[in-house]
Amino acid sequence: MDTKSVILVGAGMDVGKRRQGCRMGPDAYRVAGIAEALSDLGHTVTDLGDTRPDTVDMPLHDHLFALPECVGWTLALNRVAQQAAQQGLPIFLGGDHALSMGTVSGMSAHAQQIGRPLFVLWLDAHSDFHTPNSTGSGNLHGTPVAYFTGQPGFDAFPALDAPIPTDRVGMIGLRSVDPAERAALEKDRAMLADMRSIDEHGIKAPLMAFLDRVRAANGILHVSLDVDFLDPAIAPAVGTTVPGGATEREAHLAMELLHESGLVCSLDLVELNPFLDERGRTAKLMVDLAASLLGRRIFDRITRSF
Repeated sequence: MDTKSVILVGAGMDVGKRRQGCRMGPDAYRVAGIAEALSDLGHTVTDLGDTRPDTVDMPLHDHLFALPECVGWTLALNRVAQQAAQQGLPIFLGGDHALSMGTVSGMSAHAQQIGRPLFVLWLDAHSDFHTPNSTGSGNLHGTPVAYFTGQPGFDAFPALDAPIPTDRVGMIGLRSVDPAERAALEKDRAMLADMRSIDEHGIKAPLMAFLDRVRAANGILHVSLDVDFLDPAIAPAVGTTVPGGATEREAHLAMELLHESGLVCSLDLVELNPFLDERGRTAKLMVDLAASLLGRRIFDRITRSF
């Protein structure tokens, strides 16, 4: 197996929504043994510790929750992502999904520097394609895809070095998309696979089709894995549970196919809220999925008792 230099980056962002708890995510992944799981596969693992947001001097917004803090996190994570990508394969230990505004924009800047296009695989129940103008809740964890694809309304955020065209985004696992997001997505060419299409055709078909597009463009792939991509029966530690998500086997198959593609350059693990977990089972499952993405096959997995 091709071994890698894996860079763990703690990103305990907990301001993309009002319900708290995701700030504990990075330590939960560490306690669940992510470094050990990956080093056991032969990878070199370096933990950079926890990123802190930049201090941003701007007024609070009447509707958008914690806007200055979200901008500060985006600035910091964009910078850290570019630095970590020069050292190896970064894994960002979240933290809520607003962190992807920084991680994906940073990885896209890195991809531009090395002359290859960045594609993004969004494994999530939600499309997160709201803009600051369309979000009803004001929670910015529902806006990262709109931000890094260059949609309007993000004037308070850092200008993008390399916005990602929407046709380089693939979304798998969708089952909760607001009408405003649906209308915007229907005008674009993102690859969308909701749970009905997975029920009908399996998870392999849309994933392989997307990977073929990445390969044909000589691209590299950032994977953003939200806990709520998974069915809450197996992954309860998330504040945005939506029934009917991916099974453990479907998720592992996706990770194994991603590993075999050789295209993955970086990974987000987001929306883990350990306060809502059951004896660490969700954190352990997410660690197991990260290990599958980095080469552990299903029959190599350690048998766990919860």
